[in-house]
Amino acid sequence: MEIKLKYGLNPHQKFARLVVEREPSPLKVHNGTPGYINLLDLLGAWQVARELKLATGLPGAASFKHVSPAGAAIARPLDEAFRLSQFIPEGEELSPVATAYARARGADRLCSFGDIAAVSDVVDVSLAKLIAREVSDGLIAPGYEPEALEILKAKQGGRYLAIEIDPAYEPPELEYRDAFGFRLEQTRNTARITRDLLKTVVSQKKDIPEAAALSLLVCSVALKFTQSNSVGLAYDGQVIGMGAGQQSRVHCVRLACGKADKWFLQSHPRVLDLKFKKGLGRPEKTNVVDAYLLWDELAEAERQWLLDQLDTAPKPLSREERLDWVKRFDGIVCSSDAFFPFRDSIDRLSRTNVQYAMQPGGSARDEDVTAAADQYGMVMVHSGLRLFLH
Repeated sequence: MEIKLKYGLNPHQKFARLVVEREPSPLKVHNGTPGYINLLDLLGAWQVARELKLATGLPGAASFKHVSPAGAAIARPLDEAFRLSQFIPEGEELSPVATAYARARGADRLCSFGDIAAVSDVVDVSLAKLIAREVSDGLIAPGYEPEALEILKAKQGGRYLAIEIDPAYEPPELEYRDAFGFRLEQTRNTARITRDLLKTVVSQKKDIPEAAALSLLVCSVALKFTQSNSVGLAYDGQVIGMGAGQQSRVHCVRLACGKADKWFLQSHPRVLDLKFKKGLGRPEKTNVVDAYLLWDELAEAERQWLLDQLDTAPKPLSREERLDWVKRFDGIVCSSDAFFPFRDSIDRLSRTNVQYAMQPGGSARDEDVTAAADQYGMVMVHSGLRLFLH
């Protein structure tokens, strides 16, 4: 089977197609015309969603942008603060697969703007209605309820991508990549993220509660399909900060922690009490919240723009208030796709109240890094599994 694509990575790369050498095709396009990047994101997101379910037994979801997950999560109940912070109407009933998507999408709302999403389970009406009001470009799933599919077909003037994939499909053992006229071949990464990775605890503190173990699994699945270097933070079975594609590990950590800090602060009472000007849509409200949480970094013109979007001028959160709020949350975890070469990453993780960290180990400074974890009362796990993706 062959599907003509809109274009390649850029509009001037005119020729682009998808070739499926297996019959019947494991991929079915129900709606829309995918592009080259769309398909890379669709296939990456699907792998995250399905492996989340394999690792945890719960419905999984992923939100992808530019071949890395902006968010990933498993199905868990949504508390009132989360609903308020994500502008989900009170009383709206969501199925388990819809809650997984809401949590994946809510990990990083700025990065998920115009995302490609994936879910491990059949798309139902509650999920379709949730997606219908988001700025999203496509979805891949193992199936669609008829009414749910009709809802999605009406999105974006009928252009929304609705893709179905055979959940039993497994790719060949060997994978190929052409680069500058040369072909590279390797066995694909079939390593499974399981609880066996949590067995080697090298810190003085050893206990890993069930909720933290689930979060470590979720975060590590997401890392497996994130462009390296990468470090992720997770909480309650949901990625809340992904630092992807950085050349140094500490920059991955700083990026992930900054996103996680903002995720926690979205539920701060002062944030939830922001009075938006009438008529602001969900994306605009998201930008306002983000700007408010960056108040100290804003130029005068940016602050004025922010104030113009609100009915009343808010009091900015101080550094101490931010730190105190994040310290309220128990069970924050970190996973890294390769070892921590220095303790600087652990020092930064401690400021975001990370209590459990997993990495492959194998650095010449493992003892120094573990000593830093012990200093902060952090549990440190050596998984022995590197998860680079390039």
